[in-house]
Amino acid sequence: MTPQGEARRAMALTLGFDVISAVVAMAVAVAIRWATTEGAPDSALLNGAIASGVFGLAALTSFYTLDVHKQVWRHSGWPDALRIIQAVVLAALLFLPILFIWNRLIGFPRTALLLALIIWVTLIFAGRMFALSRSTRQPFQIFEAARADAPPAILVASASKAADILREMRAVKGGAPVRILGLLEVEGAEPGRAIRGVPVMGGLEKLGTVLEVLKVRYGRTPWIAVAGDVRERGLMSALLKEAASHGTEVMALGTGSDGLHLQPVKPQDLLARPIRYLEDEPVRALFAGKRVFVTGAGGTIGSELAQQCAAMGVTQLTLYDASEYNLYAIDLTLREKFPELDLYTQIGDVRDPVRLRQIVEIANPDIMIHAAALKHVPLMELNACEAILTNVGGAINAVDVAIEAGLERFVFISTDKAVDPDNVMGATKRLAELSVAYRARNTSLAVSMVRFGNVLGSSGSVVPLFERQIKAGGPVTLTDDEVSRYFMTVEEASSLVLQGTAHNGAPGEASLYVLDMGEPIRIRALAEAMIRMKGMVPDQDIEIRTTGLRPGEKLHEELTYADERLIETGIAGLNKVAPESRLKKPPGFDKTLASLLTLAGARKRDEALLVPGYTPPEYND
Repeated sequence: MTPQGEARRAMALTLGFDVISAVVAMAVAVAIRWATTEGAPDSALLNGAIASGVFGLAALTSFYTLDVHKQVWRHSGWPDALRIIQAVVLAALLFLPILFIWNRLIGFPRTALLLALIIWVTLIFAGRMFALSRSTRQPFQIFEAARADAPPAILVASASKAADILREMRAVKGGAPVRILGLLEVEGAEPGRAIRGVPVMGGLEKLGTVLEVLKVRYGRTPWIAVAGDVRERGLMSALLKEAASHGTEVMALGTGSDGLHLQPVKPQDLLARPIRYLEDEPVRALFAGKRVFVTGAGGTIGSELAQQCAAMGVTQLTLYDASEYNLYAIDLTLREKFPELDLYTQIGDVRDPVRLRQIVEIANPDIMIHAAALKHVPLMELNACEAILTNVGGAINAVDVAIEAGLERFVFISTDKAVDPDNVMGATKRLAELSVAYRARNTSLAVSMVRFGNVLGSSGSVVPLFERQIKAGGPVTLTDDEVSRYFMTVEEASSLVLQGTAHNGAPGEASLYVLDMGEPIRIRALAEAMIRMKGMVPDQDIEIRTTGLRPGEKLHEELTYADERLIETGIAGLNKVAPESRLKKPPGFDKTLASLLTLAGARKRDEALLVPGYTPPEYND
């Protein structure tokens, strides 16, 4: 049977139950009334049957007119209860005139109507509360009124998720943040019915029509509130496009430990693939009870890594960063979330081997995660020596100290820009990959190197830039209409780092990992989607302007070299890069590396750019 057929059948059963309950209630009420009265007339049975029939007809008319039959019992809520009371009152008002016209109420005890209404309401609510108790186990918590001033919204979700959201809305102190006018059920279930008093208006294909109708009725276009799997199904682009054409904003409704919350759609909702949730059991087994040292702990990746490590039950966590403010922020966050954690927070630069060695000796970690880096591509083109000293020199200092201190594991965070680099940042990261791998050989240190693409929402990334430009009214600037990038969330990136750490366990070996990030996303498509999030139309409300590729920027990024081969690790989404010819240490490498760092230290930019495979552009600082 089709979903429409199932819905019609369910509505018919609901209406049948309510009408039969009305007939039974009136018959029982009349029987009780005459049973307690002496001298019942001979026509009492006939009159009772007539009254029951008329009452059933009144119930049918009332409940059908007020759409009570469209309610979904297992999701019944306060709005449904109000509608039922209204329908019962209307049925009573219809019953009396009809019966009066029929037989002038002859042979009908007047008090039977009140008794019938009590019995009928009891039966109606008993049926619904029984269904509600089976689905939510909270049959009595359905009497919370909604905020009258809450902005109207259309909820886009599955039926089960919608029921959870609507139930949570009643529990919000002071009222829910939005007033749900209707539901678009993404799976096509329950069409024409109601869930917790909210009518199911159809599927996503009805979005445009529903917005137009509600705009006429309420005088403004309602918000669109998305929830659950809608945000992971690749439906966001179509939804945002339709929303923008009607000038409405898309928000996200969710439930968590802090109850119901309303927030803007997150950047990860724009990914052209589902969010990857990697296994955490191997990671937890490795990190539980260990002492972990994180460089660059105040950065986007470093701070997320620190929080994930804390959640894994580490014994001690050392935060090391050159930025006072960033370090303060992550220290405060961790102390609030993990008050029992042994936290050691130290300001220091990875360029300074003396300071780094000092803190490692004090902290005595088992694992070091090296997240410190300078990563802004155009800025590093103008500050090449600083990139070399931090990205290459800092990585060498970190791995050398890890080896000297006898650490178990070392994790180095790389980038897709290290593949066939066209910019200083990528070139320094590639040189750091090679340097770390060479240094780990024949030591007791197990090294994992993790290479991934752009992190959505990270500092210096395109998402915060677009958000500022859209807020300012545009224009949104692109370097090129065809430019594309691989994207991942900060949670995915950090999870990948920890998974790579747990997967690699061979001392003296350096393993390189990448995440399967699906297809790259066109930056223009990302910009258009972000504009639509705000209920505006690209190139109509907000201009999109191309400025040309900046120094060092590629049109498209890659995750591996041509001669690198990906090997499945057994963990979905996590791949290991097979050893390739470039990992054979060339003669004179250490001497060339030392010379490069010396030249960078002397700020001799042109002479310092000696990275193999990289040709710097013709311009000066």
